[in-house]
Amino acid sequence: MLLCDVVTTSASVAATRSRLAKVEAIAGLLRRAGDQVGTVVSYLAGAPAQGRIGAGWRTLVGLSVPPAQEPTLTVAAVDTTLGEVAVTSGKGSAARRTTLLEGLFGAATADEQRFLLRLLTGELRQGALEGVMLDAIAAAGDDTVGKQEVRRAFMLSGRLADTATAALTGGAAALAGFGLTLGRPIRPMLASPGESLAEALAMGECVVEYKLDGARIQVHKDGDDVHVYTRTLREITGAVPELVDLVRALDCRTAVLDGETLALDDGGRPRPFQETMSRFGATVERELPLHPYFFDCVHLDGTDLVDAPLRERNAALHRAVGDALVIPGVLAPTGEQAEQVLADALERGHEGVVVKDLDSAYQAGRRGKAWRKIKPVHTLDLVVLAAEWGHGRRTGYLSNLHLGARDPDGGPPVMVGKTFKGLTDELLAWQTTEFPTHETHRDDWAVHLRPRLVVEIALDGVQVSTRYPGGVALRFARVVRYRPDKQPADADTIDAVRALLPGAEAAGRG
Repeated sequence: MLLCDVVTTSASVAATRSRLAKVEAIAGLLRRAGDQVGTVVSYLAGAPAQGRIGAGWRTLVGLSVPPAQEPTLTVAAVDTTLGEVAVTSGKGSAARRTTLLEGLFGAATADEQRFLLRLLTGELRQGALEGVMLDAIAAAGDDTVGKQEVRRAFMLSGRLADTATAALTGGAAALAGFGLTLGRPIRPMLASPGESLAEALAMGECVVEYKLDGARIQVHKDGDDVHVYTRTLREITGAVPELVDLVRALDCRTAVLDGETLALDDGGRPRPFQETMSRFGATVERELPLHPYFFDCVHLDGTDLVDAPLRERNAALHRAVGDALVIPGVLAPTGEQAEQVLADALERGHEGVVVKDLDSAYQAGRRGKAWRKIKPVHTLDLVVLAAEWGHGRRTGYLSNLHLGARDPDGGPPVMVGKTFKGLTDELLAWQTTEFPTHETHRDDWAVHLRPRLVVEIALDGVQVSTRYPGGVALRFARVVRYRPDKQPADADTIDAVRALLPGAEAAGRG
């Protein structure tokens, strides 16, 4: 397959707001991709198959190579070259990478050069987000391939490319071949915001658990072999030896556990989230120990539990880790007991509670109603689009943040407000140093950023507004913290923001 076919499809996907049109365009391309389907999926999802190739943004934008006049570059040739760039190391590696990239760009037309530059710098945002890609893979497959089979295979494989290759080469049988494999992380199940505790309890028999102010972890144990992953499936085993030792000592042979970890102060209250996250990148001797709390078990001693109801997984969890390591909560509580769990969680410095349907299976990435998080204050995870230079005592610092919500159809983030509230002196200094590394351009009053950074924003509500393109604006927004554990694809959608409008819930039920 020629790269120009991918570039043309990418452009057509970017040009439409219709989810159906995006799916149809991508599915048509995947049917023609042959043995390059995995690579094509990676490109349309916005990243090379190799991930980071070792060439920085300055190197890539500094390439100045005349474009080819006719499209002859194949997807296979691009993949081969990027593979060579990714494995180049040692003395002279920078020059060797530049030579390889110059050769690649010299074989590309002007449109292909622009596509490659955006792909390699993480700027390729044509609207092919994860959900769109999964629907397109299902549409491109044969009659045996459905959305449910594709989503389940993706949860277990963790890779769009592998899922697409299986769907288009082996159909439903190949997708069914994906199972839970010890040492290969699965995509985590997610909770959606709930309006109230009473509403969440109405789902039926449930468990109510603390919502900790910690970092998501997934732990795999196979005898003495233990691996720890973040919510983005990045392995951090080497940075958290105390968690590895604890899991290694559990009274089970094999297990896959889902949970949270956090640093606690001497009184047992959570330390600031940033202190917990600092451990994930640690390469030196630990100074701040982490404490894990587990809330799900999707495999135990040879039995996979992904499809089992939560009530069975909860029982397995208690067998695997014991009561002391299970996240605090109450199984099948009365309304009064549930209110007490929420009060206790807040009293101990946590965020609120999560209410979970005991009949629900483990479904990765689904923000449905099976898991509902209840917090006393509305918070949203938004993308930083720009920052304005401060005034007065903030002169010289990047301060007022421009905030965007995720477009669920894959377009660029939709601006929903600004805020400079909640920024400490430490955060102001960090923003002023960090933001220029994500800069696209600047003007007299602001630095505009590539959508990379996710920030948690507390707000008092949302109001209708014509000031911003999403038609809504945040009320009394203030910064809670940055979320280095989240990607822009994890940010809340513009639909989630609009759902906070007064009367939105009632209108939805009507």
